[in-house]
Amino acid sequence: MQTALLKVRDVMERQPVTVAPDCPLKDVLRLMNERRIGSVLITDEERRLLGIFTERDLLRHIVEEPMDWPSRPVRDWMTPRPHTIGPDLDVEEAMQRMERLRVRHLPVVEDGLVVGILSTRLLMARRTEYLNRLVEARTRALKQLNDELLARDAELQYNLKAAARFQTRLLLPSVPPTWPEWSWGIHYAPLDHLGGDYYDLARPDAQHLGFLIADASGHSIAAMMVAIISRIAFNEVASTTVSPGAVLTAMNDRLQNLADDRFVTAFYGVFNRQTGQLTFANAGHPSPLHFIAATGQVKELRAFGFMLGIVPGEQFRERSVQLQGGDRLVFYTDGLIEARNEIGETYGVDRLIACLQRHGRESPDFLCRAILEDQRQFCGRQPLQDDLTLVVAAYAGQPAGV
Repeated sequence: MQTALLKVRDVMERQPVTVAPDCPLKDVLRLMNERRIGSVLITDEERRLLGIFTERDLLRHIVEEPMDWPSRPVRDWMTPRPHTIGPDLDVEEAMQRMERLRVRHLPVVEDGLVVGILSTRLLMARRTEYLNRLVEARTRALKQLNDELLARDAELQYNLKAAARFQTRLLLPSVPPTWPEWSWGIHYAPLDHLGGDYYDLARPDAQHLGFLIADASGHSIAAMMVAIISRIAFNEVASTTVSPGAVLTAMNDRLQNLADDRFVTAFYGVFNRQTGQLTFANAGHPSPLHFIAATGQVKELRAFGFMLGIVPGEQFRERSVQLQGGDRLVFYTDGLIEARNEIGETYGVDRLIACLQRHGRESPDFLCRAILEDQRQFCGRQPLQDDLTLVVAAYAGQPAGV
């Protein structure tokens, strides 16, 4: 296999995300956030290309625009008549063209219609695959180095395990809070020895308890380093304010200029033990679930905000919910709901909600195990593909004297 023999159609995304030119910017950004993509294509009804909207377009316009910019149509901010390539172009030529044009996304057009999109991420993934296969082939041909390679691998595994123990001590709180109104069930499982998931607690004053769950993109060493930077930023500010939006804004400011395609999603809620109210804000993280004991209903704690480390100066809107005795809160990372079964279906939020409705009145430890078992049965023998963190919090109501 040689990259020079590959054609663009072999590596392109065949189902690019497209929107109409009159689609509001807020909907486009929400779509990009949900799909975790860096660009969308703007097409007419016949899939003829009109323009492209990327993160660069967002950053170029957002600083100088009035407050009503989210309602503007994407046509106002898109790059019209973008550079395009054909599906039969050699991959090497496509890479050279992207470097020459200084772009990270190239629409693929055939017979005047959009048939795909090529990104640097796709190209690097295919090149990595090629290099891995090349290394494996040469390793088989040079068996005399096998002992040395095994020794080095053993040393690497030892260092990774040591780093994992360090990560656990640094990123995860040692024990949940001892407040009598709360009990907890916790499951933390990085895909590799090192992961990008973490959760944390803050006590800005005697009457407030803050809970953060976050996910640095990717996994292994790079994700761990981003997660550590994120947690340091959280600890710097969470003890000084009871405003979740202010905490996420400060974290976002400190996480700017990360490496390409690195970001952090985070949900942060602050509980007021005098009122029983939870105030929260979200930075592109899966919405936690609220089991309402009085009715058996399950509601998502929804709040919109962009991922940390992407948009400078992002402001995170706050929302609140009143908790009652017996309620449950379920916090999780996308490794839970994006796990797939053997035919490619994802576990999804709907199955998680159904499981919570069945077991919502159980203890947090039992509920945590029930959710994980429900996911395991759904996935069958299909292995997980991402870090997984699940935290269940049970609220017993306001204790006497508070």
